[in-house]
Formats: sequence, C-alpha cells, structure tokens
Amino acid sequence: MIAWKFKAWRTAGAAVALTALAACGEGGEGGEPGQAGEAGEGDGAATAPAGEAGEAAIGEAGGEHGEAGVASAYAGLTGDQLTVLRLNHLKGFVMAAEAIAANSPDEAAVLVQQGLLEVYDPAADRFGSLNADIVRAAADLSATDRVQRLNAAEAEIDRAASALDGEPAVTAARMVDIASGLYQHVVQADFVDPIEYQHSMGAALAAQAALRAGESEMRRQNAGAYNEARREIDRFVALWPQPTAPETATSYRQVLAQSSRVRLALSPFL
Repeated sequence: MIAWKFKAWRTAGAAVALTALAACGEGGEGGEPGQAGEAGEGDGAATAPAGEAGEAAIGEAGGEHGEAGVASAYAGLTGDQLTVLRLNHLKGFVMAAEAIAANSPDEAAVLVQQGLLEVYDPAADRFGSLNADIVRAAADLSATDRVQRLNAAEAEIDRAASALDGEPAVTAARMVDIASGLYQHVVQADFVDPIEYQHSMGAALAAQAALRAGESEMRRQNAGAYNEARREIDRFVALWPQPTAPETATSYRQVLAQSSRVRLALSPFL
C-alpha cells in the first residue's frame, strides 16, 4: 500500500511542480490573504489537482508555486517572517510523520520525503540556518530509529526558526491558511484523499505549535485574546480526529469556518 501511494505521489507531484499558479489576492494585515479557496467551494467535492508539489517554491513577494490555497498563504511575506513560514510548513510534514511513526514507520518516512520535495527542495537556500541533513535523516526508509530521527528533525527546524525574527501570531495564522487550503482537496465525491488529509493535518499541528511557542510574548500583549486564540486553534486541530484519513472526514466547510474563527481570535495580534 505504501509503495503504491509513494509512486502515485511522486508521479503526480512532478507534474504539478512544473506548473506555477498565481498567488491569490492580498488583504488584511501586512498583506495577509483571505481564506484560501472560499469562492465557489462546497464541501470539498471539487476535483483535486495532482498533489501540491512546489507549493512553497520560490519568490520573496508571494510568488510561490503550487496549489492556490497554499500559494496565497505565502503572499506578501518577506524576510525572516517568510523564512519562518517555510520552516513551519516543513515542520508540519514532520509533525504528521511523528503522529503515525509508531504504527507506520515507512509512511512516516515518506511524509518527510514529501515535505522535503514539496517545501524545502524548491527553495533550499531560503531556510535560514537549517541543517537539512538532519531532516533528510528522518526520511531514510532504512532507518530503524525513526522516532528519534523525527524528534531531531523537529528540534532542528525549531532551532532554525528561533534564530529568526518572526511573529508567532502571523505564523500561526498563515499555517491555518495552508491547512485550510490543502483541506479543500481532502473530501472528494466518493473518497477521502489520505495524502492531502495528512498534509493538511500536519499544517494544522504546526499552526497550533507556533501559537503555543509564542505564548509568553502573546500573553504579555493580550492574555485574554491569547486564551481565545488558543481555544479556537485547539478546536481547529480537533477537526482532524485521527492521524490517518477516516472513511468519513470533517467537511471542508467546517474546516474553513473554524479557520475563520481562529483568524478572528488572532486579529488583535495581526
């Protein structure tokens, strides 16, 4: 099963990596985009594109490549904040892998490989001081210490991000946008896409982690607003009830609505 999924992903991803999609329009704080994929979307019944390879590719002015919902999350960011978002996007793949590593170590390795190919490789020189070899070690299918390698990969991403000047609220909001943008391709007319489910789940987990990492700073600014944002982002993550795709998944409409609640709760910081 894992071999088939990996082969299908590589074939589809390579095709999408050749196509640059325009970023969505900007608005909100400092170029913050609107919610990804709202126009014309129902509960996820639209036909999904063949993967999101290259979604965080290149461009310092929002010109990232890939799925429209993901590309728009990068729009308007520059400097350290853009690098922090790239790091957290990659972290999402690692966190999704950690969630399944105990029961499906090979699938966990493939998730990290996907993150490297789709997020890191197209912009390898734009990840700050990240030592990508530590992340690549977690993608080694022959490794027997999978959990330890994944933990090391996440720690290295956090280290690289902590050396940069990024706003945790902006990072969390943009990762919520990425999670929502990816989720619009999860629930199809007759099936639940297991790969997009895990990719979007990882982005949601990274959003939650970014908010938690900024707790001290954000509480000093507005403790009440932080508590509300924390509650809403926890509810957002709960929309992915398990680390592998269930037969009946949360609708895209529900994910999009909750992402809006998260952004509203974060608005005092944005």
